[in-house]
Order: sequence, then structure tokens, then C-alpha cells
Amino acid sequence: MSDLTLGHISDLHLPFEPHLSWRQRFSKRQLSVWSWQKRHAVQSGDVLDALTQDLRAHAVDQVLITGDITNFSLPGEFRQAAEWLAALVPAERISLVPGNHDALVPVPAAEGLGLWSRWTRLQEGWPFVHRLGDVSLIGLNSALPTAPLLARGRLGTDQLARLEQALRAEGDAAQVRIVMLHHPAAAGAIGWRKALADGDDLRAVLRRTGAELVLHGHARSARLDTIAGPSGSIPCLCVPSSTALPNPQDEGARWHRLRLVGGAGERRIEVTVRRWSVSDQAFKTDSVYELSLPGIRAMTAGDNQHP
Repeated sequence: MSDLTLGHISDLHLPFEPHLSWRQRFSKRQLSVWSWQKRHAVQSGDVLDALTQDLRAHAVDQVLITGDITNFSLPGEFRQAAEWLAALVPAERISLVPGNHDALVPVPAAEGLGLWSRWTRLQEGWPFVHRLGDVSLIGLNSALPTAPLLARGRLGTDQLARLEQALRAEGDAAQVRIVMLHHPAAAGAIGWRKALADGDDLRAVLRRTGAELVLHGHARSARLDTIAGPSGSIPCLCVPSSTALPNPQDEGARWHRLRLVGGAGERRIEVTVRRWSVSDQAFKTDSVYELSLPGIRAMTAGDNQHP
């Protein structure tokens, strides 16, 4: 396996002061404005600047962003986020998926997610597959507009079918498959109001086809869960907001440096937790640990049969 390093960040909520029209006020955006009035001091621009510097200092090969880059799904936010992404690292070194805040309300592609096409590099719809040597990043879009007070996600039958095809194809090619999405994939990882509506269907796909790792955001605290796969448990790793100051609801900004190590017989991932230190006003290494990844097995005709 190639010695590849990945930087996983999420839930950036880039600072943006909204100026809503009267029409925009009569939408879910207004609820987010009220929330932002309480949280704008938590989502720190200083931490965002330090995060940018820390990612560059650690020279990660690829930056993985699992959603909630914006707050209100306003066209100005999508443009601002595109400028921030363009200044971070070269476009081919970023892979991103959207979160629920990036889909509060329907937004035309030309004013919304279409502005981020350099970093999704979609070919024929979701999911994308970004190959980095013997690693395949498979990005899902779980974000969709929902009713007020809900932050649920959904993948849909078409995207799940394409995901299954992609996982099988990348598995047959002996690629290390890393699935990215915003909402937690493991059952019970988050409350019903914020959960993935078709999580059972996603877990069924993973149980049939396997994957080596699932990355997500959306939760307020870091998590490590597992999902059953065909050749062992699949680790599901969550990074909470990478820009939030520590507060009663958030444990504080962090990002994960992931280093893939080992050969075909023993695949592992070294996780370095870089956490915001209030006293040092900088990101510091909080812990380092290793995860064993499930082994890749060749697909057979029997694997195509649903249980």
C-alpha cells in the first residue's frame, strides 16, 4: 500500500454574515440565522486560519471535507467557500461532499454546489470516485432540504445502486475504499432528528460489498463506530467541527491526519488527532492510534445476491 496521508476536516461553517431578503426570511434559512446569532462566536475565524496553516504544515496529500462548509446555503456563501477552497491547496488535492447546511433549501446548481465542481469532480452524478494510487475515495451526497428543525439526510435508491457498483468495481481492483459522507453511517450514532433516513439501506450495501473505512461529520463529538462488512467490521470515524471553540455543546476543533500503512495482508490506518489548544492558540497533537482495516476479498457471483 502506498504511504498516503489524508487530512479529514468537517463542519467548517465558514463565517458569513447573512443579509436575507424578505422572501428568504420565510424559509429554513431564517432559523439558521437565529442559530448563527448564538454560534458565530463559536465558529472561530481565528481557528479557521490556524486550521489552514496546520493542514499545510503537515503536508497532507489530500484534504477530505465531509460537509457543512456553509451555514445558510446562500449563493454568496457558495462563492466565498469556493474562494477559500481555491486558496487552500490545488483543486485536485481536495475531495468534498456537502452537508445539510449546504442544502437548507433548494439552490440552482449554478449558484450552489455547481460552484464546487472542481472539488467534487462528478462524472455522472453521485457518488464520485477519486483514485489516489491504490486508494479510492468514494463521496456520497446525503444532503437534502428538510422541514424546519430537522437535519436528516438521505441517499436515495439511485445513488445507493451506483454506490454498490462503485464499491464492487473498486474492490475487484483491490483498491482501498474510503467512503465519505456527511451523516453518520452507523446505526444509533446520532438522534433521529439528524440521522440518515435510509441508513439501513446504506448499511445493507456495505454488508454486501464491504469498504475499508467510512468517514463522516455532523456529530458534535468525535466518534468511532463499526458497521458489519463481508470480511470484517468496517470502522466509521467521525471528526466534529474543525473550527468550533470548546463550549458546552462542542468538544472543540480538531482534524484527523490519516496515514495509510501496511501491505495487502495487514492494512492499517494511523490516526493522529490534531486538536485546538485554547492555552496555546494552536492545533496540537492530542493522541495517535492505529485502526486495522478489513481485508479486501475478490467479489464472486454469489455476492451479487441480496440476503
